[in-house]
Amino acid sequence: MIDRDRYPVDPWRLIESRYEEDGVAETVFTVANGYLGLRGNHIEGRGAHEHGTFINGLHETWPIRHAEQAFGFAEVGQTIVNAPDAKVMRVYIDDEPLSFDETEMHDYSRELDMRTGVVTREVVWVTPSGKRVRMRDERMVSFDERHLAVLRLEVTVENADAPVTISCQLLNRQDGAGIYAGDPMASKSEHKGFDPRKAEKITERVLQPVEYWQDGLRSALSYRVTDSGMTVAVVADHIIETENEYSARSLIEPDIAKNVFRVQAKAGVPIRISKIVSYHSSRGVPPRELVDRCRRSLDRVAVEGADALFEAQSEWLSAFWARSDVRIAGHDDLQQATRWCLFQLAQAASRADGNGVPAKGLTGSGYSGHYFWDTEIYVLPFLTYTSPQWAKNALRARVLMLPAARRRASQLNEAGALFPWRTINGEEASAYYAAGTAQYHINADVSFALGKYVRATGDFDFLRREGADIAVETARLWATLGFWRGTNGESSFHIHGVTGPDEYTTVVNDNLFTNVMARFNLRFAARIVGEMAEKDPAAYDALVERTGLDAGERDAWERAAEAIHIPYSESLGIHPQDAFFLEREVWDLEGTPADMRPLLLHYHPLVIYRFQVLKQADVVLALFLQGNHFTPEEKLADFEYYDPLTTGDSTLSAVVQSIMAAEVGYQDLAREYFEHALYVDLGDLHHNAADGVHVASAGGIWTTLVSGFGGMRDHSGELSFDPRLPADWPELSYPLQWLGSDVQVTLTRDALRVEVRSGDAVDFTVRGAAHRAAVGEPAVVALAGQGPLRPGRPTLRQIEDARRDDGTRLSASVPVTTTTIPIVGIFED
Repeated sequence: MIDRDRYPVDPWRLIESRYEEDGVAETVFTVANGYLGLRGNHIEGRGAHEHGTFINGLHETWPIRHAEQAFGFAEVGQTIVNAPDAKVMRVYIDDEPLSFDETEMHDYSRELDMRTGVVTREVVWVTPSGKRVRMRDERMVSFDERHLAVLRLEVTVENADAPVTISCQLLNRQDGAGIYAGDPMASKSEHKGFDPRKAEKITERVLQPVEYWQDGLRSALSYRVTDSGMTVAVVADHIIETENEYSARSLIEPDIAKNVFRVQAKAGVPIRISKIVSYHSSRGVPPRELVDRCRRSLDRVAVEGADALFEAQSEWLSAFWARSDVRIAGHDDLQQATRWCLFQLAQAASRADGNGVPAKGLTGSGYSGHYFWDTEIYVLPFLTYTSPQWAKNALRARVLMLPAARRRASQLNEAGALFPWRTINGEEASAYYAAGTAQYHINADVSFALGKYVRATGDFDFLRREGADIAVETARLWATLGFWRGTNGESSFHIHGVTGPDEYTTVVNDNLFTNVMARFNLRFAARIVGEMAEKDPAAYDALVERTGLDAGERDAWERAAEAIHIPYSESLGIHPQDAFFLEREVWDLEGTPADMRPLLLHYHPLVIYRFQVLKQADVVLALFLQGNHFTPEEKLADFEYYDPLTTGDSTLSAVVQSIMAAEVGYQDLAREYFEHALYVDLGDLHHNAADGVHVASAGGIWTTLVSGFGGMRDHSGELSFDPRLPADWPELSYPLQWLGSDVQVTLTRDALRVEVRSGDAVDFTVRGAAHRAAVGEPAVVALAGQGPLRPGRPTLRQIEDARRDDGTRLSASVPVTTTTIPIVGIFED
């Protein structure tokens, strides 16, 4: 799944041993900290797939022009913008540039060390005149200081004296030179190679220059974003160290600042330049104030030294890995990819500090830098169990979105709040409501993540202060969105006109995932409101004051939750994905040519919507998240029915399919799905890793290891394990934070060991049997097998046989050629 000649195995480093010009390498060698991301462009600044410098939340807005407008459609698009680029440090020998397309390259290597958070590149060039030049450059975005990055360059002419020029630049790439998502109607030519997962360009100028200056070796640029009104500033300091004679000159213009060093280099005498960069941004602070903030950040570095940043980076990552590292014994290849995925989560979320976690992190412009429900379901579990403060910060981002979510619910004639499907500033940015706004399940996803966080951490203070507002407002929406229907003297609660996680089926009635998660949401809200009223009247009164909570709402939520309709087919013995899903024909996936996939790029949505075919796990995801509400027999039957219908066109799917395949006994299939998800970016398996890392899939890797093969669950606040270790894995080990205790779990073929390294004793069950571990008293539980192992994998034939017995229509072949009609913003990957 990955080119091992180019990317050799190393358990702690991602190494590139051969240069190839492609966007995937730019993505996978990005360094970021959740606030600032420097894409893995080479310092020469030429020939890039995407010159990316991204700041979380820095965005432009643009009016969405619908082909046909209707009330309540999203009106304002949002897109992350390219911040000024500080990565450029161009080298000239004899006034000729060193670049991959113009100079003979003899040696090349680049590596990301996940213990230090530093990307290092070493290149040996030979100029046309025979001069041998060795270059080493390093790049680091600080986790400890969220506004700082450091770039270092060392140049040595090994075999001759030569004039060397190094041009260090701050560059605002405007007027089409950079990639910005934007108005889909701005340029029809942009629809060539249609892919709704990509960002599009804004043709107008995005960053308007404000203040810019130079003071010695310090340069500053600042801007105001044209329509959103956001502001951004970047200031860079330069330090040169060499025994060669040199001179320095500078240039400053609105969109470029240069600090140029001219060196009379002696053979074998190195030239070292350190470039320390600070970025600050705001939703409204004047650019001049941001420049001052950058100056203060750099002043601290001037006092403490740049080396202190590298030392702090290593210490920070040492602590991160101590509480986060999942170890797979005997498989360095899997270990390398796993650590890379976990490192991406740190890069995406650690210093988001109240902003959301973009679907691509800060590694590319894919999905326009938007936040999705992916964060709550796929990323928050890792954060909750390893770095709870980061999880709370991500949840606070949703708290801050509540005013916009209330307005959105009101637009759709509902009470409470409706969180947007995709957003940066809190407003809905999806231009295609059927697969966007109709995904009401995001409300329940956010509340589910909140409940999981509180359950695992015991942080009831956050719940009382502001988290409860999320639960109340999301429950209110379900109470008004759903309706009661009576039959035979009984009433049931239904939710119609929604879209579940599977975006190949839209605007349906009683989507199973939505109903199951809404039931959780309603029960959760009712329970915490009741507990607050009973145990903390002051907090309850404050909640009433903030939300206008009515005393009768709690009872209404409980009644709706108990009566909510959960679709089930007695004849097939499965849960239909929605009320009419089983009436559709089955898509002939086996007969669909590979060059016609993913389906979303080759078939009109209406073609896809008519069939039983899934972009991603839908019912199967519900089986995992709410597994305590389904029997083992139901899980097996549902998995066997839906797995053959799932295309895996979404990177959100394989991790969930792996987890449930492991639980129901398809161990080989679980491993297959795991490895597909593990290499989805490193191997570019979905052919869009050049647009950025799939952060949710990276989060799902942790869950697949811990909850899939490790069998960990926390239903109803009880920690439990039912391991499913692959046959050729001698050991799987991982840490957990549980109610403030630091726990280490180690799984072998024969035993499960739970050790409490600090904190209170931890109670848990293993396959139903109760155990306890405490500091100095680890629990070692013998394991006798792991349940049934099922050969092969589910097939479409099983579905056809079941439907034949049921008397419903058999599958029909789907035309494999059709006209592609571009519709922007339909699908999320």
